[in-house]
Amino acid sequence: MTTPLAEVLDGQHAAEVRKAARALLKQPLLLSHGRHAEEFRLVRRHASELREWFDRNTGWPLHVDAETARLRKIPGVLNDATHPAREATRAPAPFTRRRYVLLCLALAALERGESQIALGRLADQVVLDATDPRLVAAGIQFALDRRDERLDLAAVVRLLLSLGVLRRVAGDEDAYVNGAGDVLYDVERRVLAGLLATRRGPSTVQAESIADRLAQLVAETALDSDELRFRAMRQTLTRRLLDDPVLYYDELSDAELSYLTRQRGFLTARVADLTGLVPEIRAEGIAMVDPEDDLTDVRMPEQGTHGHITLLLAEYLARAGGPVTADQLAQRVRELAAEHGGFWAKSAREPGMETELAEQAVARLAALGLVSRTADGAEPRPALARYSVGEPVVHEPGTLRMPTQRKAGQA
Repeated sequence: MTTPLAEVLDGQHAAEVRKAARALLKQPLLLSHGRHAEEFRLVRRHASELREWFDRNTGWPLHVDAETARLRKIPGVLNDATHPAREATRAPAPFTRRRYVLLCLALAALERGESQIALGRLADQVVLDATDPRLVAAGIQFALDRRDERLDLAAVVRLLLSLGVLRRVAGDEDAYVNGAGDVLYDVERRVLAGLLATRRGPSTVQAESIADRLAQLVAETALDSDELRFRAMRQTLTRRLLDDPVLYYDELSDAELSYLTRQRGFLTARVADLTGLVPEIRAEGIAMVDPEDDLTDVRMPEQGTHGHITLLLAEYLARAGGPVTADQLAQRVRELAAEHGGFWAKSAREPGMETELAEQAVARLAALGLVSRTADGAEPRPALARYSVGEPVVHEPGTLRMPTQRKAGQA
């Protein structure tokens, strides 16, 4: 017989495991010190249970030691470019191709370097490694003698600082960018070693195309039995339920859709039990809705000028019901500025900003699975219908029939 005390303890245990799992999903790399120290202690306390759940249901290995907790997440969709790395600043601009290359070169230099390194020394190593003929042939060159190039390197270093790979000892990146000083860092080698989340070393991949290289990086061992194939499908679908805003049925293969149709209740219940996400199942797909609204890097709706413009364009696209060109979106932003511009930032009201504002809104809607990009604009997806607003209906005074109120004593 279960006692009340046992029920309370079971409830506390489940709440702690849920909080730890959500912390790992939001921040897959947790350190024993710094702003995520409390979440790290929680993950370490329930490491065994979390490791078993993620390994069985997603295939994501969880490594926990005295200083770090690392969930090596592999996305369910490898070619989704809507969630790029971003600057660790208040205005987190997405990383460009050059910054991604700089990040890889910096990590390689840190891996070979000492436990302390100056930013100037790191820059010299990056410039030297960038002379690799394959990078030159690809059009990648770094001299770091221009301010914009040093800004790129500073953005990469700040990302590594936010991840805990580097710890600043003295100096400031702004001084380096302005050519007025240098910065000294401690290299956290344990964090650096756990940063890569692949099933094999990148140097062992022989494929030529990007898609094939990505597939080889995360490829499973030979799936030569039905049991292994079903497990792989279950893990891929669970990853998408955890990571993607919406899982559309038309994006699945026939085998995946057949498996999901049979196991939908089981899969969504497992995710809901661990994370607290609530399944919303429609004819077109499944969205795992977060009642706490913090398990995402892109919010909708959101405060601020860009959030307001995105919401207004979402309504416009929902009413359109079909593809809309970039010119039409820019024109709509121009019309919205005349109506709502008084609530927007001054820079957003300047002539010529419409195209950029529309592009930022479409990028946010695409990241949320609400639209898909076309060759010249965007096309609404079924989940966007929730942002469709009907035309207001005005009733003349006295014509609106109010429902009869129920009175005490009435059946």
